[in-house]
Amino acid sequence: MKRIPLFPWILIFLGFLYFFLPLIGTLDFSLRLVKDQITLEAYKNVVTSARFQNTFTYSFIMALWTIVAATLLVTPTVYWVHLKLPHLRPIVEFITLLTYVVPAIILVFGLIRIYSRPPLSLLESEIGSDFLLVMGYVSLALPAMYRSVDAGLRAIDVRTLTEAAQSLGAGWRTILLDVIFPNLRVALLSGAFVTFAMVIGEFTIATFLARPAFGPYMANLGQTRPYESTALTIISLALTWACIGMMQLLGRGAQGQIAGTR
Repeated sequence: MKRIPLFPWILIFLGFLYFFLPLIGTLDFSLRLVKDQITLEAYKNVVTSARFQNTFTYSFIMALWTIVAATLLVTPTVYWVHLKLPHLRPIVEFITLLTYVVPAIILVFGLIRIYSRPPLSLLESEIGSDFLLVMGYVSLALPAMYRSVDAGLRAIDVRTLTEAAQSLGAGWRTILLDVIFPNLRVALLSGAFVTFAMVIGEFTIATFLARPAFGPYMANLGQTRPYESTALTIISLALTWACIGMMQLLGRGAQGQIAGTR
């Protein structure tokens, strides 16, 4: 009889205990708002809260703007590096990794220092503050967005697609919008979902820019209402898992398109 290796299953079981037991405990605690009962009252209080709805809507809109800005910034840059300037790839990769070197707290204090006084007093208006928040989020999203786009471009023949489009009379705008972007659909969606999950839970930049975002709301709720806070943690975790699941489904269903084999 074929022997079944026991050690890998032990590791899987220990990993399950390490990751999921705390989640199970958190879920159980969030259901104990009413003594000696299992109830969804904490989730009801969170979802029906006007502040929850306002902060989540605000962060959702900021996430959409961040995704659009990061896509428009990263995709043409990485495409041009792949096509014309491959020797600059290490420099571009280093720039995108600066987010890991410069903490968010340093970034936001730099933004406040520069844009809180003339001639660039953006913090004096709501629109200016929202703009700075989105730019801060774009900086945090650069590593994920860059690697998603870079992986998508590596999977297709960029030069052949560009030359074929040019031979048919297409300009650079048409090449980007009608050739490159469709072939990067799944790669862009993967980066977009990671960016969305990051923006929804971001705390530091939104707090110091005094924006009504979802991350600071979660932190403040945890200081006063523990049951609702744990319920909100489960909700935010479910949103993150939903994003990861959609990434997997989209990646599985459109591998041929990423590779340029329609």
